[in-house]
Amino acid sequence: MLLVRVTILTFGSLGDVQPYVALGVGLAAAGHRVRLATHATFEQLACDRGLDFAPLVGDPHEILDSEEGRWWQGSGRSPVRFVRGFVRSIKPLLRQAAVESLQACEDADAVVVSVLGLFAGRHIAEKLGVPLVVAPYVPLHGTAAFPSPLSPYQADFGSMFNRSTHLLARQVMWQPLRRSLNEARREVFCLPPLPVFGLAQEIREQRWPTLYGYSPAVLARPPEWGERIHVTGYWFLDRRAGWAPPADLVAFLADGPPPVYVGFGSMHLPDRDETTRIVLRALAETGNRGVLLTRPGALSRVALPGNVFGIASCPHDWLFPRMSAIVHHGGAGTTAAGLCAGMPSVVLPFFADQWFWAWRVSRLGAGPPGIPFRRLTVRRLADAIRAATTTPDLRQRTAALGARIRAEAGVRQAVAAFERCLA
Repeated sequence: MLLVRVTILTFGSLGDVQPYVALGVGLAAAGHRVRLATHATFEQLACDRGLDFAPLVGDPHEILDSEEGRWWQGSGRSPVRFVRGFVRSIKPLLRQAAVESLQACEDADAVVVSVLGLFAGRHIAEKLGVPLVVAPYVPLHGTAAFPSPLSPYQADFGSMFNRSTHLLARQVMWQPLRRSLNEARREVFCLPPLPVFGLAQEIREQRWPTLYGYSPAVLARPPEWGERIHVTGYWFLDRRAGWAPPADLVAFLADGPPPVYVGFGSMHLPDRDETTRIVLRALAETGNRGVLLTRPGALSRVALPGNVFGIASCPHDWLFPRMSAIVHHGGAGTTAAGLCAGMPSVVLPFFADQWFWAWRVSRLGAGPPGIPFRRLTVRRLADAIRAATTTPDLRQRTAALGARIRAEAGVRQAVAAFERCLA
């Protein structure tokens, strides 16, 4: 295989970036030269793993904590409101992101893009005349097997319904951005505009080789997808050599039965104190200890009882296997980490594809039905935690699923598929 210079374009929070660091490490280990292009806040994460780095405009935490970002996170099941919030959040940054993304790719032999990276990478690959490899962690291509992750109804109502949700989702994502992206094509990339169905039609036609970074044990590859579409398994980033857990956390875990983890990633909680009170009461009602993610904007550290421990961060691959259940928002990365650990999940989706992963967890028998975050109550959360921690069949299924995921070697599979795509 010819060794190449690869630029990986991705945007978003830590959960949106970390899998691409893992993919980049795998590509670099295979001899390719890899540059990660993403927000400046992740430079240390990339450089610590030996990757070249190119900073891109935007701070994901500032975007999510802004008034528009909070409105966006409150979009619930509505794909239209979700896309409106997304467009409002990124539109002021679009031109600068296009310029910086092009600069990051100017010496690349191939461009790898996440879902959001596709909005720039598709045009860059055309401009530079280099291969484009799409590498999402949510399904973009249409299928009769399951609905689109952006469908407001996460249930399998049959093949016609499923196909229609993918068709509508692609248009809902493309049309609001079509004018702005065509302006960027003209002014930044010196390219003619795409036609009315543009990017949505190109995805439908399976135009580019695609690496899906999720487990086929969680979502099987549909038979109608072409040979250029690969489902590789999850891309997990190994812990840094020499990392050690905090001594007080180790002592807490050793001082009683496995606790329940509760954390909502980068989501902004509308009332963190009230949400914390609900969580603490639910843990008390079910007789469980807890580990809470209590960074700024998340759950509160105020007045935590002795059987609940607050953390700002901790590697999921170390922490989750030591829990009895994982309560989270349904982000793709957190869902993957919980399933890989073989732990039951209680999913409280806020917006976007989080509803989809809540549905998959329940459908796989790896957790109770999801609870919309806006409908969170002590009773609903307590009942879900009780089901996750005490139902033997559920725990056995989740443990078996975790063993299958851990055996997949997703990064290695993705690197092999990438090299076959270029060949």
